[in-house]
Amino acid sequence: MAPDDTRDDPHHPRHTWDQQCGPVRLRRDIDCDDSTTDQRLLDQRGPSDWVHTDPWRVMRIQAEFVEGFGALAEMPRAVSVFGSARTGPGTGEYESARKIGAALAEAGYAVITGGGPGVMEGANKGASDAGGLSVGLGIELPFEQGLNDWVDLGIDFRYFFVRKTMFVKYSQAFICLPGGFGTLDELFEALTLVQTRKVTRFPIILLGTRFWGGLVQWITDQLLESGTVSPRDVDLIHVTDSVAEAIAIIDAAQDHIHEALASPRATDPRITDRLAPRAADRTAP
Repeated sequence: MAPDDTRDDPHHPRHTWDQQCGPVRLRRDIDCDDSTTDQRLLDQRGPSDWVHTDPWRVMRIQAEFVEGFGALAEMPRAVSVFGSARTGPGTGEYESARKIGAALAEAGYAVITGGGPGVMEGANKGASDAGGLSVGLGIELPFEQGLNDWVDLGIDFRYFFVRKTMFVKYSQAFICLPGGFGTLDELFEALTLVQTRKVTRFPIILLGTRFWGGLVQWITDQLLESGTVSPRDVDLIHVTDSVAEAIAIIDAAQDHIHEALASPRATDPRITDRLAPRAADRTAP
């Protein structure tokens, strides 16, 4: 094969190259470092000039926070939906995600996902079809697709920790459908934030009793029995198969926040700080 014919070889690695580098997508004949921004930040084996490069990364991180805050600042109240990228149309998980996305939109919530395929796409599609705002917070990865076609407002992030901040800051609740390590990561980070009262009145709902039952049983049998978590910690998790029940749990938490903030005691910062650290975000018109 002649040197200039490699692009026509379907087995040549440059033929199908497709990588998201922050907001930029590189394809085909464009040469690119195959590492991600997160990898370069966390790599302890980097070049010896890290003293000069790492401080400048702060500027990029700051810019990413500013971009996220600016894009999402006027978004209505929202719920983040998590789940596997590997369960496509035609699966029960995809259909459940579509239903929960539609129900959230009909209840007046925007729907936030990771913007990818599978469960994320299902939730975005449900919200979009129901006339709600469908949001996708993507991440630079070497092996994932870009934002799905049902995202109305999409942002691509380089850093996981910036993206995670956006999920929590602009959500009133998390709903987790069956998923893998990424879903579990978001689930346990949210549980930790609520357990430590970094966020309050923040429902965490696991949709799918058959899938999640084993995990909840393990938490009860191992963590609770060993005393590493309290009964109150276990009660932070709501497990259901009902879309309507999930919406009711979220609405009840929102009603409690509004009632508490309307109380005369709400002017006392000792009360407002405990009730809703993000109350301004949650109740802003």
